[in-house]
Amino acid sequence: MTDIDWSIEAYNYELPPELIAQNPVIPRDISRLMVVESLTHRHCIFRDVVDLLLPGDLLILNNTRVIPARLYGKKISGAQVEILLLKPISNDTWLALVKPGKRFITGAKIEFEPNSSSTCDYKLQATVLANDRETGGRILQFDLPQEVSLLDLLPKFGHVPFPPYVTDSQALSEQYQTVYSRVAGAIAAPTAGLHFTDELLEKLEKKNIEQAFITLHVGIGTFRPVEVEDITTHNIHSEWIEVSSTTVEKINQTKAKGGRIIAVGTTVVRAIEGASLANENHGNDKSLIKPFCGDTNIFIYPGYKWRVVEGLITNFHLPRSSLLMLVSAMIGRKRLLNLYEEAISQKYRFYSFGDAMLIMPSARVSN
Repeated sequence: MTDIDWSIEAYNYELPPELIAQNPVIPRDISRLMVVESLTHRHCIFRDVVDLLLPGDLLILNNTRVIPARLYGKKISGAQVEILLLKPISNDTWLALVKPGKRFITGAKIEFEPNSSSTCDYKLQATVLANDRETGGRILQFDLPQEVSLLDLLPKFGHVPFPPYVTDSQALSEQYQTVYSRVAGAIAAPTAGLHFTDELLEKLEKKNIEQAFITLHVGIGTFRPVEVEDITTHNIHSEWIEVSSTTVEKINQTKAKGGRIIAVGTTVVRAIEGASLANENHGNDKSLIKPFCGDTNIFIYPGYKWRVVEGLITNFHLPRSSLLMLVSAMIGRKRLLNLYEEAISQKYRFYSFGDAMLIMPSARVSN
């Protein structure tokens, strides 16, 4: 470790705009896969993961589902507005990013339009209750029918939000969901999981490569760049996670039998390592992970002491992002940026709809 590993400028790189993937490949599992091993790396396609992993390994996946979190509407004055729901505070009250922000003063009322795929006579309205200093967003209270939640109405009024760098896409909303998405609540997909098909998961299972699930509802921290010069002073947004007793049992059984723990995506890393850290802070056995449900604001960067996760499947991440720092903690910043440089020269596709990287446990830096 050197001081440069904690400098924000050390996580910058230049990406040609044409390498930002605007559409997913079809089928999902023919995307390219850079396989990173102890001293070498090689180029494969994603479905090769069946041959790269071993019987007894455990894949942990995030079963969150992206909600139709983008709403369009207008104020009483007629001004057009757009909001992005971030997280619920109660059944009818949500934290949201708003556009244009200056128009959303406390007490302002908004009426939302149904999306084009639905017919709805109900008029969905909301009132601005307060500003939120941490996110720059607003607290909105929705006027809802009795015993109806906003999540119930979102399919009629909302739109699944693609990331801000996906500006020219023909992708369907369902292509921005993993095939195993179950628990609604995210505003962005856990994109490493987008490469899996039902058939690929079945082949992995037949090879005795186990699967377990956590839930982490991806929030705004996914897109927010780190803006402090010294990354160790960065405060990452918290996200809600659930690591069930079933998943914990599979992790402990895998480790006991000598299998390897492979996280599918940085969200899984944050959930598993966050749950382990929370248990340590409560004085539990440090050698075992325990079930956990709650918020985590764990920030993983070079120098991090790994607790549970040994390998990682991940996409290629934005410069200066906390996700780039997390992957750097696994294989080293310098090596990761060298791999990114080669991925660019080899015309890999970057970001949410892009290609993937498999970091084998042998490549993980020692604690």
